[in-house]
Amino acid sequence: MNKLYVGNLSPSVTVEDLQQLFGERKLPVAEQVLLKSGYAFVDFPDQNSAIKAIETLSGKVELHGKVIEVDYSVPKRLRSRKIQIRNIPPHLQWEVLDGLLAQYGTVENVEQVNTDTETAVVNVTYATKEEAKVAIEKLTGQQFDDCSFKVSYIMDMDAAPPVQAVRTRRGGRSSRDQGPCLPGPSGGYGAPRPRQHDFPLRMLVPTQFVGAIIGKEGLTIKNVTKQTQSKVDIHRKENAGAAEKPITIHSTPEGCSSACRMILDIMQKEANETKTTEDIPLKILAHNSLVGRLIGKEGRNLKKIEEETGTKITISSLHELTIYNPERTIIVRGSPEACHKAEVEIMKKLREAYENDVAALNQQANLIPGLNLNALGIFSSGLPMLPPAAGPRGAVPTVAPAGYNPFLSQSSQFSGLYGVPPASAVPHQHSQQAPEQEVAYLFIPTQAVGALIGKKGQHIKQLAHFAGASIKIAPPETPDVIVRMVIITGTPEAQFKAQGRIFGKLKEENFFTAKEEVKLETHIKVPSTAAGRVIGKGGKTVNDLQNLTSAEVIVPRDQTPDENDEVFVKINGHFFASQTAQRKIREIIQQVKQQEQKHQQGAAVSPHHSK
Repeated sequence: MNKLYVGNLSPSVTVEDLQQLFGERKLPVAEQVLLKSGYAFVDFPDQNSAIKAIETLSGKVELHGKVIEVDYSVPKRLRSRKIQIRNIPPHLQWEVLDGLLAQYGTVENVEQVNTDTETAVVNVTYATKEEAKVAIEKLTGQQFDDCSFKVSYIMDMDAAPPVQAVRTRRGGRSSRDQGPCLPGPSGGYGAPRPRQHDFPLRMLVPTQFVGAIIGKEGLTIKNVTKQTQSKVDIHRKENAGAAEKPITIHSTPEGCSSACRMILDIMQKEANETKTTEDIPLKILAHNSLVGRLIGKEGRNLKKIEEETGTKITISSLHELTIYNPERTIIVRGSPEACHKAEVEIMKKLREAYENDVAALNQQANLIPGLNLNALGIFSSGLPMLPPAAGPRGAVPTVAPAGYNPFLSQSSQFSGLYGVPPASAVPHQHSQQAPEQEVAYLFIPTQAVGALIGKKGQHIKQLAHFAGASIKIAPPETPDVIVRMVIITGTPEAQFKAQGRIFGKLKEENFFTAKEEVKLETHIKVPSTAAGRVIGKGGKTVNDLQNLTSAEVIVPRDQTPDENDEVFVKINGHFFASQTAQRKIREIIQQVKQQEQKHQQGAAVSPHHSK
């Protein structure tokens, strides 16, 4: 994807002219330049330098009297579903970007590209070729905070004809798998990363100590990895000029802690020898979705760790989170021994939260067939449920681990839940009816209303935009109410997204304890004629519903139907349980309506028309 097209060239331009231009603009020397009449193809060593060349040269540089154009060179057969968007304001919240991208189709994936540019760059994959084409037309030149989006096709290798499978040697192992273990692109050392889910320790270190941590010819860090049986990625090439660099340590919990301690000792020794600083705090990076459970209700967990270890712990603000940076920094101050003890307890809490999330995902995958739960981003800040397994700070790995993709649109993932296959899997379904609008009444703690609304109503507006739903908070019936009603109107998919984010927000803001599941009460209205079907003979249907979904389902007796001849069904449970119960009840309603329609149609047919 690093081949560029350079167009609008004067016939007098030579290869040497182009190479001189690249040198003057401090671009890496192109590996290959193929000059044609009026245009050229140029190979750059990596995506970062290719992006820099496009941003620096296209429409900005004159060569032999003509302003040149620079863009990716993508063959027509590979211009399909993948596009790249550049010049995105770095502070733009991903919820806003996600909502913008979703206007033009189903977004299957969004990856952030780590670059040296001041603005953000993302690679976007749409469900269809047509959607990507519309997105390019609509997004090109769109203004956001004085930044004008620049959009290009990038190669979609999935659109290429299939290649012959790699031949394997005896034993079934591909010859490509037999090469030696090499350091990773970010400077990884040690054993190959295990394929199963692991929970790495991520830390920030001052850039001035990176050389000492690596050591001459990498001997120091190799010694760390050998002694601790860990793999250490030092992201020293990322974020040029930054005062701090992230380090990712993969190992057992004990191995991570030992490697962390050795790195702290190396930095302290270097600081003493150079007399640069007195105290070096331990800085741990943690995904925002896990931090609330580390803090605990009213900060109890954090206070306990401080008291038991003799440290002072602070956590960076939520306001620092952007599409560049989905992590918060946990700063631990104290003696080296105290910091080491605190690290063990902090990582224990974070790992526990992570494993609980993984377990919940695995459990719910069986509960709701067809729903890709690993891809959900239901937390209120727009960040994913699970953290990245590794990668430079603020950069999504080229192949994101399962459960981590902050920009993934949920649109293509909900279909199995509603019995409708994804649009990308069912071509030419233009006649399909639009999903029916539903209304759900969700009850949240009164003290959580401010967090849900956000400053000047920004959060609830972003949430409504993201979910594609109407979200309103009903006024309190009395001044001392302990719960408030949130009225959500939208399609089944919109309901799922909006309710999911609200559940996530309450967890993240510590309205529930670390060990406590978020359980909320939801009311939905059903026709009074369907209420009996929801209950079932002798309460069988409602009991089966509760056993299937783990939610408490109540149809209050002696209700007076409203003006639409509807009554309430109350559902109480955690998010997935509540969603499954809502869907099952909606199915029953649909069945009742269909039966009533058939009955009415049958009654309208006169006897001499029937066979």
